Amino acid sequence: MPTWTRACATNDIDPDDLIRFDHGAQTFVIVRSEDDEFYAMDGICSHEHVHLCDGLVMEGTIECPKHNATFDYRSGEAKRAPACINLKTFPVRVENGDVWIEV
Repeated sequence: MPTWTRACATNDIDPDDLIRFDHGAQTFVIVRSEDDEFYAMDGICSHEHVHLCDGLVMEGTIECPKHNATFDYRSGEAKRAPACINLKTFPVRVENGDVWIEV
């Protein structure tokens, strides 16, 4: 059964940036868009299993630091090769300056 888990404080992430969040055996990225919205997605690239936390956030996507695959952080959709498998996204809520994800 999914539960809400605190991932970080809102001020831990600058606009148009991301951070890594590990919970149990799972790795996530938490993204703060330039519009000040928060998103959560699997944190490992589906192509070469590289951590996306060192990737670049730009124009609604995260670019993998290894082979430049990109993923839409709102939907998890693989947008550019070499990645062709979408990533899972997770519900996010913001309460009292904290970012929570449903895992």
